[in-house]
Amino acid sequence: MWDASRDVKSRRSVVLVVFLLVALAVTMGGIFPFRQIIAQNAQVEETRSQLERLRGENAELEVRADVLRTDAGVEQLAREQFGFVRPGEESYEVQGPLTIEPPPAPEPVVPVDDRGLLQRVWDFLTGRDVGASDG
Repeated sequence: MWDASRDVKSRRSVVLVVFLLVALAVTMGGIFPFRQIIAQNAQVEETRSQLERLRGENAELEVRADVLRTDAGVEQLAREQFGFVRPGEESYEVQGPLTIEPPPAPEPVVPVDDRGLLQRVWDFLTGRDVGASDG
């Protein structure tokens, strides 16, 4: 015999499964571009900080170049780095110990991820893991 209530329940189940699959597809379609935006923003911030660091180094090098454009700056560089002396002056060199033992290399530290599964999933969904993995 034909059971109308079973047929309606079957259709509802199919509609519910299709709806859930569509909702999952829409959610996943939104998560990955969101994660990409977060990763790009983190990269932009890192690049900006690197640019500021390079600008500071450039300013220091400009000051040093300005000093070396003077006779006194060139003389100081020649004395410090090349040991030059003026006629009539004597140069002395202080020697340190002949051998220096380098300190032992530290053991590499392996980071341990002690977050639980739900926390890792939440961090993945919100994009918090993108910025944390680089730093």
